[in-house]
Amino acid sequence: MSLTNANIAGRRTRIKICGITRLEDLRAAVDLGVDALGFVFYPPSPRFLDDDRAAALVQAVPPSVTTIGLFVNAAPALVERVLTAVPLQMLQFHGEEDAAYCRQFKRPYLKAARVRPGIDLLEYAALFPDARGLLLDAYVDEYGGVGRTFDWELIPPGLPLPLVLSGGLDAGNVVAAIRSVRPWAVDVSSGVESNKGIKNAAKMAAFISGVRNADA
Repeated sequence: MSLTNANIAGRRTRIKICGITRLEDLRAAVDLGVDALGFVFYPPSPRFLDDDRAAALVQAVPPSVTTIGLFVNAAPALVERVLTAVPLQMLQFHGEEDAAYCRQFKRPYLKAARVRPGIDLLEYAALFPDARGLLLDAYVDEYGGVGRTFDWELIPPGLPLPLVLSGGLDAGNVVAAIRSVRPWAVDVSSGVESNKGIKNAAKMAAFISGVRNADA
């Protein structure tokens, strides 16, 4: 089942692997049963893809898996250009974008929040009532993908949006993360890599096994 049509009330934790850059990694993730794959359109990232490479990868994704494009404070024209070239199903905004910016592209979207002490996540989530989910990541200058966790105790109960937990997850901590936070979905990038942008099939398999064990 894809991320876009998942039953939020269901008990199965959905899995998104972000920062896909190679066809072999994409195929391995799909074979392992992921719900969504993320493709990065933020030039400073080591996982950045140009339009042509992204389009070739996305075309290889089966309909059962949601394709998500990640942007950070991008000019609207850049997002529109990518959407013309790459058939993405969902967008993910990781910067300081407001709700009006996020909804202008007429795609379902996730809004990321970089979590640190002092942030009011209830107030933040209320700013994005039409988001499909609130993705919580560690606060870092690089806008994610650096393998750092944050204090899960900072997540308040009663968030009005489905929670996508990110930030430093890997096979070693995902069971504890899911049992502590009970997110709708988990999002992993560096935690399943051999090197930046290079996914490791064994690490992906171990991560997904951990998610399934946590749900059991």
